[in-house]
Amino acid sequence: MGKISLYGLLPMLALSLVPVPVSGSTDALTAQAPDSSTTVAIDEVVVTGTRSGADPRLLPMTVNVVDRPQLTARGETNLLPTLTQDVPGLFVTQRGVLGYSVSTGGSGGIKVRGIGGAPNTDVLVLIDGLPQYAGLYGHPIADNYQTFMAERVEVVRGPASLYYGSNALGGVINIITRRPQADTVQSAVHLQGGSYATFDAGASNLVRKGRFSSAVGVNYSRTDGHRANMDFEQYNAFCRLGWAFNPHWQLTGSGNVAYFSTQNPGPVAAPIVDSRYNVLRGMAALSLENDHKDSRFPSSGAIRLYYNGGKHDINEGHRAEAPALAQDYHHTDFMAGASAYQAVDFFKGNRTTFGLDYQHFGGHAWNAVIADGSTTDLVSKDLFEAAGYIDFRQQLAAWLVLDAGIRLGWNSQAGFNYAPQAGLSFVLPHEAEIKALASRGYRNPTIRELYMYKPANEALEAVKLWSYELSYRQQLLERRLRLGLNLFYLHAANNIETRMIDGKPLNVNTGEFENSGVEAEISYHSRKGLVAGANYSYLFMAHPTLAAPRHKVNLQLGYHHERFRIGTSVQYIAGLYTALATADIPAVEQHFLLCSAHASVRIWKGLWAQVKADNLLAQDYEINAGFPMPKATVMGGFNWTF
Repeated sequence: MGKISLYGLLPMLALSLVPVPVSGSTDALTAQAPDSSTTVAIDEVVVTGTRSGADPRLLPMTVNVVDRPQLTARGETNLLPTLTQDVPGLFVTQRGVLGYSVSTGGSGGIKVRGIGGAPNTDVLVLIDGLPQYAGLYGHPIADNYQTFMAERVEVVRGPASLYYGSNALGGVINIITRRPQADTVQSAVHLQGGSYATFDAGASNLVRKGRFSSAVGVNYSRTDGHRANMDFEQYNAFCRLGWAFNPHWQLTGSGNVAYFSTQNPGPVAAPIVDSRYNVLRGMAALSLENDHKDSRFPSSGAIRLYYNGGKHDINEGHRAEAPALAQDYHHTDFMAGASAYQAVDFFKGNRTTFGLDYQHFGGHAWNAVIADGSTTDLVSKDLFEAAGYIDFRQQLAAWLVLDAGIRLGWNSQAGFNYAPQAGLSFVLPHEAEIKALASRGYRNPTIRELYMYKPANEALEAVKLWSYELSYRQQLLERRLRLGLNLFYLHAANNIETRMIDGKPLNVNTGEFENSGVEAEISYHSRKGLVAGANYSYLFMAHPTLAAPRHKVNLQLGYHHERFRIGTSVQYIAGLYTALATADIPAVEQHFLLCSAHASVRIWKGLWAQVKADNLLAQDYEINAGFPMPKATVMGGFNWTF
């Protein structure tokens, strides 16, 4: 297939109409239809593209929102599999029925439009808008992101460095935790089990009374795995407490902790034994938020302090016929930061956001001899970043919104960087929108790339990426039908890879690469409970990339009744590289079709019984090379809300 450029993709806009199903809640907004004197109520608000809530029609970027009913419908313990199905252009690697793990043989690599890195350093994961990644390696820990703690997830497809800086090169996944919206006391418990001795159970409680609010929860999950030496066990807990001093000021504290223990069986062609990974991760944050809607210059903002860190104890294991490893790997890491922003309406139709960010991150890694406990340091290092940004959004007419901004940042190793962004939003009749966006993302080199292991190179520069996007959205039939289409072109420079230089491995900035593609969505919600949806993404890569499928199709059909719910989904993946070609070995490319189904029935008040089945066709396929995925699996259990 010949090279496809942005200019080759743009004419396709005239040929298709398809969806960005964005759903949300909170305050109602209003907008004037260009050809009508009537006011249209807008009840969708997103926060990830702006840090302060905004009508998504006025934002130039694409934001997908996956709400709690979508997250919980299939009974997934981790929320990433749901995102893979519901968000076009996003793909997450897996290796088993439960658990992602880390290091060699781990999965949970996130790619958005083919951008993700290895390990995954180019897509930023946030919890309530705050960054979550290991301080030494710069990548998120996929097993931390549990469904039970999430109210909704907002996904920005494309660079988001204007607001979030480094690591938001390819996109952002923002997990917004549970929070009661009105006075209530509500509790929930869930319990399910099934194939390969897989078990998942948890409990949560939401309280809001006057000025006080809280959300707490715990979860436990485990599995024997579908292969020998592939067990997984995990404990999670989260807490969020809030106090409203008055209608304008609120203090919120939050935290979560996760511990998991798992084994890596190795690839089937070269299995290993005695491999064990024990990982402890935690996060704490304190936020002082303000909202002055009724002042002369309406504004909202926050000052936020946060800390997250972890401890990893790893034995990589050995071949059965080989001697056991003489030493284990250990590390502790941290990331501490402060963030402040204020969004102000200086005049009619205006929203200007000012922000400052500071991060201090690093850690200590060492090997310990098992026999006597003696240690050898691998690295003990910390870095810092500081940045300021401004984003200016102005409604120039009832049908036209301009957005432009820039971020200026400084990294103590990589130096100065910047991230400009500019876009136009055309708000059209009949709830239609056309948006155009140009944005720059960057990702500073990690401590691992700079200082750890033989390929370390202190001279590395930041990875830089320009993205150009054109999108179309429309809502029809009283918003029951949603359509959308995205065309994009990405051009990156200074990509970091490990190459053989003078016979030795070295991390180097390798130059340029390009990705382009099309993403389409459609969803329909009938008044009688029928729900149908489909999304498709096509990715053209000038250079093949691991774990970034060329074609991804998802079809979903469901029916919701007050007494029962049923649903089914089909996912087709084509052009997924699990191994790239070398001088001696050809590339490995996967194509597979997955079918799943789920059903639940209400047996008493808030008590539901549920069952789900995955890979109903028992397909043979791999997502991580050498790690075949399980055949058909079944889970069943109960969910009680009271």
